Amino acid sequence: MTRSILITGCSSGIGLCAAEGLQARGYRVFASARKAADVEMLAAKGLEALQLDLADSVSIQSALDEILARTGGTLDALFNNAGYGQPGAVEDLSRAVLRAQFETNLFGMIELTNRVIPVMRRQGHGRIVQNSSILGYITLAYRGAYNASKFAIEGLTDTLRLELRGSGIQVSLIEPGPIASRFRANAFAAYQHNINAQASAHRAQYAAMQRRLQKPGPAAPFTLGPEVVLEKLIHALESPRPRARYPVTKPAYFFAYAKRLLPTAWLDRILGNISDRETK
Repeated sequence: MTRSILITGCSSGIGLCAAEGLQARGYRVFASARKAADVEMLAAKGLEALQLDLADSVSIQSALDEILARTGGTLDALFNNAGYGQPGAVEDLSRAVLRAQFETNLFGMIELTNRVIPVMRRQGHGRIVQNSSILGYITLAYRGAYNASKFAIEGLTDTLRLELRGSGIQVSLIEPGPIASRFRANAFAAYQHNINAQASAHRAQYAAMQRRLQKPGPAAPFTLGPEVVLEKLIHALESPRPRARYPVTKPAYFFAYAKRLLPTAWLDRILGNISDRETK
């Protein structure tokens, strides 16, 4: 039987790669995006495309209702990929800016997940895969909002995995390091819109950060293409015993071990040096 999957955030990068790769593998892919133009692009590629904005509960319910109408009430898998990064020093983040980061990266993702779980319970099986980040278990300066949203995803997903034992629903986290995508361009737009750099004590660091966000080419050493995430996603969807966590890229593996083994002061020194290099 053809397996069905809903993927969020398919306008580019990991989401688009996953949608096209799984469709080629024989899945029935429901590819969603927030903007109407991106939905049209996905449809032009031959995907079953839907508009879904994780910051809007009505949009979440409407998209899921449409999928269930098309499938006869079933859904085999969900890949929660949509999200964005809000740069900025913690002291420069307003309550509204933090709320917006969490509305998309966490609250909308959990709302969609919670609406899908009863469907999977009824059918007796399902796979839920959350796209987290290396920044879900280590932190870098000037990424506080994004760090916090991904740490929260990790905590809620670990809890969900325990609560769904015996249900037939398997839950996994994918934790990518640097992946080639439009992430930096979207982050720069969020920074420009929400951070008053000139009024900040961090304005010198922001100037360097702007140069990094606008720099062509890979964002960081060891950057890989989104197809490496697709490989982990396929394992999470198809393995009889999917892993709880899938680090992706060498930095993700290194810091997964470093987090467990190194004293906090040593880890702070390493991460502080990385942050310093990014803001000089």
